[in-house]
Amino acid sequence: MFKCQGGRVKLHYCLTVFSGLLESLFFTGITFGWASLVFVLKSDGYFAGYCTNATREEDQDVSIDCRGQDEHLSWVMSVATIANTITRFPIGYVFDRCGTTVARLIAVCFYTTGTLLIALSRAETSVLLYPATACLVIAGTTLYMTNVQVANLFDTYRSTIMNVYNGAYDSSAAVFLIIKMLHEKGVSLHCCFVFLTSGSIFQLLRTFLLMPKGHIPYPLPDTYTYGVSCPGQRRERREEEENDKELDVKRNKDDKTAEDETSALHLHKKLLYEPKQEEASFGSCVKSWLFLWHLLWVVTSLLCQFLYLSLVNPMLTRLANNDQTLVSHYTNAFAITQLCAVLLSPMNGFIMDRHKHKPHKPLTQGETKREADLSSLPLALSLNSMQCFLFCVCFTCPVLPLQYLTFILQVVNSAFFFAGHQAFISTAFPMQHFGKLSGLVMTLSSLVLLLQFPIQYVIQHQLHGDPLYVNVGLTVLSLLTFIHPVHVSLYCKKLAKQRKTEDANGVGSAKC
Repeated sequence: MFKCQGGRVKLHYCLTVFSGLLESLFFTGITFGWASLVFVLKSDGYFAGYCTNATREEDQDVSIDCRGQDEHLSWVMSVATIANTITRFPIGYVFDRCGTTVARLIAVCFYTTGTLLIALSRAETSVLLYPATACLVIAGTTLYMTNVQVANLFDTYRSTIMNVYNGAYDSSAAVFLIIKMLHEKGVSLHCCFVFLTSGSIFQLLRTFLLMPKGHIPYPLPDTYTYGVSCPGQRRERREEEENDKELDVKRNKDDKTAEDETSALHLHKKLLYEPKQEEASFGSCVKSWLFLWHLLWVVTSLLCQFLYLSLVNPMLTRLANNDQTLVSHYTNAFAITQLCAVLLSPMNGFIMDRHKHKPHKPLTQGETKREADLSSLPLALSLNSMQCFLFCVCFTCPVLPLQYLTFILQVVNSAFFFAGHQAFISTAFPMQHFGKLSGLVMTLSSLVLLLQFPIQYVIQHQLHGDPLYVNVGLTVLSLLTFIHPVHVSLYCKKLAKQRKTEDANGVGSAKC
């Protein structure tokens, strides 16, 4: 983008991508490390009033039953995820309507509120964890949503950058692991979150200096600019545009005869091989089968992911026979595994972008850019569905050492899922509906995520803390995710078939 001191160096693009990676690593998905923070909250006595003395009938031994504490800490995460999904559509609407700056300022307000509430909370005011965690989740996903569009700056690696950002989004769970380790060294929870509050300064600076006020379009125009520019760059660009217009006028006069002879041929090719560019309405996209099957794919994956995250600490406590040292070891292992998400996430991006590194197909085949991008998604979506199924199988097995594999599958599945969701929405539907459609999927998902509360109640009170039957049901439910990639594959084949007939003239990229 920059044209400073000679060559055309896209310094601004690189700074935007790199700063977005840092932001994703340290601020967006920190709540994914909830298991690490729960360990700290328990040691500080949050919700400790729900622990009761219990006497075993076989030996009359008195022990402390903290299932009530575990239940409330699980509810904190469940409430936060539901609040996040409910607010995604209105925030997505604001993002589409008002632009990046407004959406990011809202995210900064939520982030600052969440960190300050936890910094000011005490064991006596444990209830503050509910709004605080909800604010952190909402802020993180909003920042992530505004960062996804940065991938539009690099068309060839668009999906790869999306996946790297998603990996950083998952890896930011390590922030709570760092807090846990600092807490073990004597640093208070409140000091840690006061320090995290200062991160809002970085978010504000990036909002005004390295992000657009509106949106980053896709495909990216050659003259697109945003944020801070080099001194005199705008003046030089205007002069270049004026010179280009003068040259175009002169060239048009010289080539008028040739254009007259070939205009009919060009028009004929355009009618045959180029789709209509009318943009699909928001309503038609929502009513399409592409959106409905994607919604089912998202809802099923989210239910498996979030239910596991809210129950992972009590599950580890049960499998470790309440050995807190062992629970701490597995919690650290889970957080360290989440840190590796940023290293694993590019794999999914390479799968989605693989067609962009091949020679382009000839124009006579009539394949649109949307079709080419869409046809690369079924493989990535299928891999995600397989990962989700294997992930559910592993956490269903009540074997403690097997949880290492569960941690790996959870991280890989999460990295593939969120990037796959954003990539599909941005590819299958018009970009001006991206925020609304992405948010609507999450908002509708909240209706299903409400099932977390009765499920957790059944596990704690009816199944006596044993989630085996619930996990088996989730494993069977995860098989529904395979419908989406199959439908996308059939949809792409349908478009390819229509292209070979005369009826393909009415089929365009705007159709959902």
